[in-house]
Amino acid sequence: MSDHILLTFNPGSSTIKIGLFADGAEGTRRLGKGVIDLRHVPLCLHIVEGPTTAEIPLKAAVTEDLHEVIAETLGWLAQHFGVSALTAIGHRVVHGGDQFSGPVRITPEVADAIAALVPLAPLHQPHSVRLIKAIEHLRPHLPQVASFDTAFHRTQSDQVRRFALPRDLFDAGIKRYGFHGLSYKYIASALAREAPEVAQGRVVAAHLGSGASLCALQGGLSVDTSMGFSTLDGIPMATRCGALDPGVLLHLLTQKGLPLSEVEDMLYHRSGLLGLSGISADSRALLESPAPEAREALDYFSFRIARETAALANTLSGLDALVFTAGIGEHQPAIRAAVCAHLGWLGVSLDAATNAANATRINAPDSRVAVFVLPTDEEQVIADETFSILHAPEFSS
Repeated sequence: MSDHILLTFNPGSSTIKIGLFADGAEGTRRLGKGVIDLRHVPLCLHIVEGPTTAEIPLKAAVTEDLHEVIAETLGWLAQHFGVSALTAIGHRVVHGGDQFSGPVRITPEVADAIAALVPLAPLHQPHSVRLIKAIEHLRPHLPQVASFDTAFHRTQSDQVRRFALPRDLFDAGIKRYGFHGLSYKYIASALAREAPEVAQGRVVAAHLGSGASLCALQGGLSVDTSMGFSTLDGIPMATRCGALDPGVLLHLLTQKGLPLSEVEDMLYHRSGLLGLSGISADSRALLESPAPEAREALDYFSFRIARETAALANTLSGLDALVFTAGIGEHQPAIRAAVCAHLGWLGVSLDAATNAANATRINAPDSRVAVFVLPTDEEQVIADETFSILHAPEFSS
């Protein structure tokens, strides 16, 4: 194995996804990936290395600072991959606010700025903060780089980013930021490789996973997106509500007298597909269920995705391509077909056979809009951005 290994951390609410990349003169090359589910008892590191998978038991206790878990994980990776010293750690950080428009080396000042943004992403940002602190504690001289989900959307105009609220709130940071930016950055580059002429046009990319959003791309740049100030906005998700009349929140808080904590928990954890169906947050389970509530939830999900696609096509003044990605987008033909059935008036027409096969291009020959299924790879973007920072002249000077 290479002595130069770069790791990426992509934290979820209860998992840590780890990417392992060789760091060479020409760039990064994936060696493997892993995931730690902090809810799993006993704790283990699930590793995928090419066609090989392994479950590595971990003895560490899950503490708030994660020092023991990260120390044991780094030790095992170093032994298994023959790493004498890590090159760097790249972190996915959900929120970069207006401070960060691209990847940055994590200095004490940057770490403080990331932590200061916790109120804007209270369910995601703290996990990145504790991983950054854990590495700083365990390997204080190891370079760390932050890649921000919000950074990709900084190309959007103020008209797109504003809410119709008093102007001073926009200046105070109350605006549409957009998320899933690392995924959209990867999709923009993947589409450019797959169909360069299409990638230069008007594209809507649909990142459909447990978290879900859509992004309007013009020439590979973000011009609009469905998520706004928070990761609750836009289309419904596994357990998140999507766009919601703010009057509903006022009613729940004032007329119903619900505690703020209960409302927050409902919006983030008990809504979306789970709330609509009352059965499951997993679209696969809903597709298999004979219950009418399951069908109703999926129909609503598809309808709202199509509605948001149409809205983003309006921003683009047309639509040349639609791209499905992430877990649902890449693997569930029935949901793709349901979305596209709503978009026939825009010229979207699927080929049933290629859609069922999860092929790369799934539009019918007479479709006026190209339709693609492209796997996303956020960890690769983090690795590439970390590499770019490591090899920047100011970093090595």
